[in-house]
Amino acid sequence: MCHLPPVEDPAVLVGTSTADDAAVYRIDDQRAIIQTVDFITPIVDDPYDYGRIAAANSISDVYAMGGRPLFALNIVCFPSKKLPLDVLGTILKGGCDKAHEAGIDIIGGHSVDDAEPKYGLVVTGVVSSDRVLTNAGAQPGDVLVLTKPLGSGILTTALKKGLLADSTKNKIVDVMATLNRAAAEALDGLEVHALTDITGFGLIGHLVEMLTGSGVGARLVTADVPVLEQVWPLARDGVYPGGTKRNLERFDRSVNWPDATPEEMKMVLADPQTSGGLLIAIAPHELDRLIDRLASAEVPAAAVIGEITSQQPHVIQVDTSSNPTKKETQ
Repeated sequence: MCHLPPVEDPAVLVGTSTADDAAVYRIDDQRAIIQTVDFITPIVDDPYDYGRIAAANSISDVYAMGGRPLFALNIVCFPSKKLPLDVLGTILKGGCDKAHEAGIDIIGGHSVDDAEPKYGLVVTGVVSSDRVLTNAGAQPGDVLVLTKPLGSGILTTALKKGLLADSTKNKIVDVMATLNRAAAEALDGLEVHALTDITGFGLIGHLVEMLTGSGVGARLVTADVPVLEQVWPLARDGVYPGGTKRNLERFDRSVNWPDATPEEMKMVLADPQTSGGLLIAIAPHELDRLIDRLASAEVPAAAVIGEITSQQPHVIQVDTSSNPTKKETQ
C-alpha cells in the first residue's frame, strides 16, 4: 500500500489510511455505503460448510463497521479440471444460504480457474453517516467485549491432522458459520466507541490495531477470554497454524507479557480466526445493556475481556493473574 497515493476524496470516510475492516463512502448527508471483499481457502472438508463459513466471514466486515449488508457478489477460484463442478455448486449453495440468513441476495460474481479452491464475497452495505463505527475510536475507560470464543485456527489445523472429536468439529463449524448479525444488532443505540472483528491477525493483532488507531492502551484479562473446547491441550502440543507464529512475531513488541507466560497462552491469543467474533469497545455505563442483549440473542460468547486505558498507548498489558488454561467454552 505504501506505493499507492493517499486517498484525497472528502467523501471517503474510511479508506486505506487505517487498518480498518471495510471502506466507507458518503453518498449524501445521511447515508454512506460500505464495501468489503474477502475470500478464503477451504478450512473444512464439507463444501457446503466451507461456503457458509466463507460467506459469514465476508459479510462480517459490514457488521464490524456498524452497517447493514445490502447485497453481495461471489468471488470464485476453482480447479475445474481436478474437481467436479458439483462441488463448486455446493460451495455456492452454502454461501447463498448464509447470505439469505443475513437478509441479502448474491446477485453476480466472477470466477477463474485456479489450482486451489478459493471462495468469498464482495459485500456492499449501508450505514448512517453519523453512525459509522471504526476500530479507531476507543476511549480510556471503555470496556472490551468479545462475542465469539477463540480457537478456530488451532482447531481447523487439528482437523486437518485428524485430531478432533466429531463433537468439537461440529462446534467449531457452527461457531465459524454464525453470522455476527445478532451481535451487531445488539449495539443499536448504545455508546460504542470502536468496533472490529477478529480474523487473521488474532485477538492480539486486531486489538493492537484498535489501540494504534485510537492512541490508547489496553489491559487484557486472559482468564476472561472465551476459548473453545480442546484448544488448550492442542496448543500445548504445538498444534497451531503457521499464521499464529507470524502474528506473534509481528505484534509481540506491542504486548507486555508477564514473566513466565505459558507459550500456549501466547499461541491462543495470537491464533488467526476465520469468521471470528466482534471486539467491542463500549462505554462502561452501557455494558449491562449490551450483555443483556447479547445473552438474549444467544451469540456464541458475551465476554468482558478487559478495558481501554490511557497508559502505554498502542500496547496491550496482559493480565494473567488467574490461569485460564483449564477454562474452556463448551
